[in-house]
Amino acid sequence: MAEIDHIVLGARTLAEGAAFVEQHLGAKPRPGGAHPGHGTHNMLLGLGRGTYLEIIAPDPDQPEPPHGRLFDLDDPAVKVMLEAEPRLLAWVARTPVLDAMAARLGPRAGEIQAMSRGNLRWRMAFPPQRQDMDNLIPALIEWPGESASTRIPDSHVRLLQLEAEHPDADAVRAALAERGLEEALRVRRSPHARLIARLRRQDGQDVTLTSG
Repeated sequence: MAEIDHIVLGARTLAEGAAFVEQHLGAKPRPGGAHPGHGTHNMLLGLGRGTYLEIIAPDPDQPEPPHGRLFDLDDPAVKVMLEAEPRLLAWVARTPVLDAMAARLGPRAGEIQAMSRGNLRWRMAFPPQRQDMDNLIPALIEWPGESASTRIPDSHVRLLQLEAEHPDADAVRAALAERGLEEALRVRRSPHARLIARLRRQDGQDVTLTSG
C-alpha cells in the first residue's frame, strides 16, 4: 500500500546541507529546485531502488509563505537544532492510491496538496501537527507520472534501515500499520522520539543520521 520514497535532511542553507552530505556520505547531491509558495528549495541524492535523500532549506528568493515551511523548518526548536548542523528531519512514504488512503484515514491523513517543480508533479498529505509523532509518521506522496527518483543519478549510497524511537512505540506501530508501513520502520520504545537512518557509503563505510 505504501513504501519509503525518501528521507529528508533539513539545513539552514542548501550549501550547508550539501557540504554535510558530501562530508558524511561521500557523495555530491545534485540541484533540485524551488517549491513555489512554500518558501523552500532542495537538493537531491539518489539512493538507488527508487529512494533518495532530499536536502531542504528555506529559499531566500521566495517571500515568507502564508503558512509554516515544510517539515517544521520554521519551528524555533528546529531552527536552533539546525544552527549546529544539518539534521535528519522526516521521511516520506510513496503510495499509488493517495485518495483512497486519505479517505480511509480521514483527518489523520491531513489535507492533500498538489505540488510541482518544473514539469514534475506530485500530491502530498502531511499528517496534522501533534499526530505525526515527532515526524515519525510520514507524509504521504503520490507521483501521478514520473517520480523525482527516476531523474536522480545513483550515488551508490544505500539506505540500509530506517528506525524510530518513541515513548509510545505501540502507537507508532499502529499508525504505521494503518498506512501499510509496518515493515518500513523498525520501531522501539525510548524516552525520547527520534528518527534514525542507517546508510552505507560507496566505500563501504556505514553512516548513521538521526533527528536528535
